[in-house]
Amino acid sequence: MTVMAEHTSQMSVDEFETIASAAPETVTLEFIDGRIGVKPVTDGDHNSIVSWLAKHCMQTRPDLDLYQTQGLRVDAYRQSRARPDAVLAPEAHFAGHGEWAEPDGALMVVEVTSYDSDTDRRDRHEKPAAYGQAGIPVYLLIDRDACTVTVHSRPDRRVGGYRDIRLTDFGETAVLPDPVGIELDTEILKNYVR
Repeated sequence: MTVMAEHTSQMSVDEFETIASAAPETVTLEFIDGRIGVKPVTDGDHNSIVSWLAKHCMQTRPDLDLYQTQGLRVDAYRQSRARPDAVLAPEAHFAGHGEWAEPDGALMVVEVTSYDSDTDRRDRHEKPAAYGQAGIPVYLLIDRDACTVTVHSRPDRRVGGYRDIRLTDFGETAVLPDPVGIELDTEILKNYVR
């Protein structure tokens, strides 16, 4: 007989939000799957990638905004709080929503890997599961370690994660499916890796 360990949260969501609101600007805190996590401060290459993506999205889809560091309430079961590097949504969608918004209306979330020991667990495993369960249509992972762009689509709200995962090497064209409907020439991303 297999005994499953009961999941226990490190703290309540209210406790997390109190801590996160008092955190210094040198760290970004998230609360995924009942655990508090720390995202390191971004570097210049990381910021350049997000800026490049914002320009490309605005040129291709002027009806959308790419919000940087908008907090999202994901994973209703464990009341998680994620702060993606960027969220693509209709223009002015998050106006008036405050620090932590519901993911409804978000078309895509974006994470750019950081050079830290936690990026594998956080960006490649926990976040796709949480974003998929929240029903966000597309999760774009720009992976500076592997020099790849991974496009997750067709979210599975029942079990979390995504049904379609497409991997593209830097330098190739990555297709962001509907409802995003954008193609990305990723050649420039080669400039932003160590």
